[in-house]
Amino acid sequence: MMSLFLVLLLLASALFSLMYGASGISFWSVISDLLAGNQLELRERVVLFDIRLPRMVMGVLVGASLAVSGAVMQGLFRNPLADPGLVGVSAGAGLGAIIAIVLGGYLPLYLSEIFGYYLVPFAAFIGGWGSTMILYRVSTRHGRTSVATMLLAGIALGALAGALSGVLVYLADDAQLRDLTFWGMGSLAGATWTKVFAAAPIILLAMGVAPFLAKGLNGLALGEATAHHIGISVQAVKNTAILSVAAATGAAVAVSGGIGFIGIIVPHLLRLAVGPDHKYLLPNAALLGASMLLGSDVISRTIIAPAELPIGIVTATLGAPIFLWILLRRRGVVDM
Repeated sequence: MMSLFLVLLLLASALFSLMYGASGISFWSVISDLLAGNQLELRERVVLFDIRLPRMVMGVLVGASLAVSGAVMQGLFRNPLADPGLVGVSAGAGLGAIIAIVLGGYLPLYLSEIFGYYLVPFAAFIGGWGSTMILYRVSTRHGRTSVATMLLAGIALGALAGALSGVLVYLADDAQLRDLTFWGMGSLAGATWTKVFAAAPIILLAMGVAPFLAKGLNGLALGEATAHHIGISVQAVKNTAILSVAAATGAAVAVSGGIGFIGIIVPHLLRLAVGPDHKYLLPNAALLGASMLLGSDVISRTIIAPAELPIGIVTATLGAPIFLWILLRRRGVVDM
């Protein structure tokens, strides 16, 4: 029943995403023209099929990947405060983006022509993936990954990335500072079909692995020793979880910038509704995460239209009160 409700919610969110925007193009009039066989105006085709539709698809991909990654991380660390940023993706992606924005002008001309507008997303993905690999190597010894070491090393790596980012921000000019600020707050405004087709295979492949982690994550909730004794390959679950989260979140952050609270809020809400079983939690997280991000995106582009509010501001404004409400409801409860 909950899954059916979330599917309907996602369909409604996708419809609203196509309907509303600063351009004033009526979605229903476009559909009526298409059904009647009328030729669409160039402006209508561009707004609906080249701006709103790729933006909606990217919102679904990014929202689903952040929510599922958050659920996986919370299950792996057995910590309700865990999010994808703990594996170094956010810090590394942010550093990669800052390097591209501040130092991109010093690249050879042929590299600038090759990457063009996609230099920042590419650098963000490489930065997120690279930081995750460093963190994984630091926390893995004799073929076993220590979750506690990964958590502590992630904090240290985030601080180091923040320090390096601070140096680059200090060197940036006014235009670069503006770009850095807006990238850090996140947005789907730059969505194109090229970006969608670049990020979709990585995100879909990583999320396709998630359902196979459900049994292992349920076992880890009982402790690593117990999970091992009931036949779960603990190290394989850790490896798969870390790599899939790094891939999905790295691709999502690369194309949308920093968007917070989706990875924390969605798993918490769903545990209240469907319980802690990851068999149901993970697919429902994908549905609710996509719906929440699409809803936030509609608000971000209509609340001060024709200007656009960074979506990270909307998710934080909506997510923080929800998170506080959950904490008050479950005060003193620290289990999964």
